[in-house]
Amino acid sequence: MAEAISVSAPISGTDRSMSFEAGKLAQQADGAVVGRIGDTIVLATVVAARSVREGTDFFPLTVDIEERAYAAGKIPGSFFRREGKASDQAILTCRLIDRPLRPSFPKGFRNEVHVVGTVFGADQVNPHDVLAINAASAALMISGIPFDGPIGAVRIAYSTDGTWIPHPSFQEGDASTFELVVAGRALSEEPDAEVAIMMVEAGGTERSWQFYETGAPKVTEEVLAGGLEAAKTWIRESVNLQRELVARFVEARGPIEAVPFSTFVDYGDDVWERVQATAAERVAKVVQIADKTARNLETENVTSSVLTELAEELPGREREIAAAVRALNKKLVRKRIVEEGMRIDGRTTSEIRPLSAEIDLFPTAHGSSLFQRGETQVLNVCTLGMPRMDQMLDTITPDESKRYMHHYNFPPYSTGETGFMRGPKRREIGHGLLAERALLPVIPPKEEFPYALRLVSDVLSSNGSTSMASVCASTLSLMAAGVPIKAPVAGIAMGLVHEEDRYVTLTDILGAEDAFGDMDFKVAGTADAVTALQLDTKIAGLPADVLAQALRQAKEARLTILEVMHRCIAEPRDHVAAGAPKIVSMEIPIDKIGEVIGPKGKIINTLQQETGADISVDDDGVVGTVTIGAKDGRAVEEARRRIALILTPPTADVGAVYTGKVVNLTKFGAFVNILPGRDGLLHISKLSPLAGGKRVQQAEDVLTLGQPVEVRVDDIDPQGKVSLSLVGEPGEPGDGADHAAGSRETGQAPARVSFEDAFEAELVADLGDLGPVAPASPRGGDAGQGGDRRGGGRRRQRRR
Repeated sequence: MAEAISVSAPISGTDRSMSFEAGKLAQQADGAVVGRIGDTIVLATVVAARSVREGTDFFPLTVDIEERAYAAGKIPGSFFRREGKASDQAILTCRLIDRPLRPSFPKGFRNEVHVVGTVFGADQVNPHDVLAINAASAALMISGIPFDGPIGAVRIAYSTDGTWIPHPSFQEGDASTFELVVAGRALSEEPDAEVAIMMVEAGGTERSWQFYETGAPKVTEEVLAGGLEAAKTWIRESVNLQRELVARFVEARGPIEAVPFSTFVDYGDDVWERVQATAAERVAKVVQIADKTARNLETENVTSSVLTELAEELPGREREIAAAVRALNKKLVRKRIVEEGMRIDGRTTSEIRPLSAEIDLFPTAHGSSLFQRGETQVLNVCTLGMPRMDQMLDTITPDESKRYMHHYNFPPYSTGETGFMRGPKRREIGHGLLAERALLPVIPPKEEFPYALRLVSDVLSSNGSTSMASVCASTLSLMAAGVPIKAPVAGIAMGLVHEEDRYVTLTDILGAEDAFGDMDFKVAGTADAVTALQLDTKIAGLPADVLAQALRQAKEARLTILEVMHRCIAEPRDHVAAGAPKIVSMEIPIDKIGEVIGPKGKIINTLQQETGADISVDDDGVVGTVTIGAKDGRAVEEARRRIALILTPPTADVGAVYTGKVVNLTKFGAFVNILPGRDGLLHISKLSPLAGGKRVQQAEDVLTLGQPVEVRVDDIDPQGKVSLSLVGEPGEPGDGADHAAGSRETGQAPARVSFEDAFEAELVADLGDLGPVAPASPRGGDAGQGGDRRGGGRRRQRRR
């Protein structure tokens, strides 16, 4: 077996290190690197096809993450007990890897490339996603595949005392207010080279607002800019470690053999010159059409006419001509923005399209909204559910459930196209999680609002930043549903055009501006804090002042949108919808959980059946929590009242008469529930009135479970055990009046029938008189010297 080549370096500011290992595993892959932080281990492999598939006019890069359950010492929870489709977290990791790698391949490179990250170890402390980005870059560096790397990546967490923590553990991330994942490349070979940021994925944590309310500094645009600058230190460390790996690999194995490849162009220079001369004037008019549908239609008409005009001159080059028309379109759009400050739809660079917001669209929905920005239109519906509707997670991370869920749908009709709808694609899952992350910090904690929440965003029309429109629509439907969110959240997408050292930042970009621009920058937040951010650049580096300007411009737009949302609904409603379940929670002592649930769930099931409420019981190891929910508020209150009586049962009074219900039948009598949480024993010797005065052999002969019966409390012993008797007609033998009268005449207290006496009576009835019980030994086990250690003779008789 080949010997591994390893490099390792400490992560500054932590007590951990990052290591890369190559040359031992997956030797048939073009490149394979094992990355490790702590006991979290990821194998990243890369393979490139040696030829281009016919007809390919794009770069076919595929990234897959294989989360092996054994990495966390688990067996998959599915029916087949093996891993199935990728989890949402795995898909998000795939996108995190793809976004900085894709622009690092040569322009025109079209060989298929497959990157696979397999998680071998998940120590429940160190996340594997950022490690996978670094390992994938390292694998490409030793593969011979053309790649402009290395790419370094880091996650940093903003602590409650206002410092950035590099490569935080899961626990450190949960205890922070914000997390940033940043990827970038070094601009030179120097160890301390400047770093160009290529990708950012960031968001607040579940407890952000709780920390803010206790004095933690909020994450503002200035804090974010500082975080992006701070991240460069650890990106640089990863880049240098990858370069060290390459050097050692070459030293041990010799020069890396380059993968042969050819680059392709969409059109030849001669085609470009002819298209520019033929169509420039017409395309210049097309890019000024504001309406997307009309603009697309006219673009098709111009392309068709140019194809016809150049068919004889450039035979067989129709694909090149069409590509050249598109390139001309892009060039003129960018030129108009930079030189005139005017955009496709006639707006200025900082202008937002018309905004509108509505709520309460559907009477059956718990909360609904419609948010529109220009031609982008998103419908959002909020549904409230019982806590048992939380999503169970079967992953290799410490997360076991998710209470707040956001799902995003992007049907083909939203862009006026046809297509297949076969479940959510990676893009839809990524956009849904981005919008979910933007709202997570303002969702009230479970202690304040115990509902499970599911939000669904349906994109009805798309022309730029549907994910940020989903954030706005989600806020509106949450407030309409009566969810007491901490603050409204809005989002906006920003763009950038870079031409000849000039940077122009665009607010509220169109779909075409996203495609033709150099940056896609989405920012979501409240009026005074950022809750989520996503950034992708197509240029080598983003100057700090340009980024700061983009953040300031984004905040201005966000405040404008929040004002429109405020006019629609100013604050969350103080009640949930009539169709939503009414839920209350109450804490109970952990030792009372068994009493609420009952043997085999008997008590809780009876409560649910009789009240119609849905009841769940949970605990955190210290205190129990009972959650009660139902559409009818009266059912909730009745269930709560009954549970309160179980926790603090009312006291029965000696001599009082109660109408109870038979809840259990035994050989020595029947147990009757006379008060909530309070049962008493009706001994078999007291059942004769039900058999005409005759002795009753079995309680089942005269009583049935659930039968109502009127009883009197004869006695309550020091342990709280209640002895009952039947209440019959006055003067009947065995009725309560005769019993009480006899007691008064003799001057004696009513006979006490304890549970021990009842058991004794059962033994006598079954086995006869077994004689006296042997005295207990002082040592608790022997009946005197040489006595049987099993106890007295009566115990031996019972064992036969």
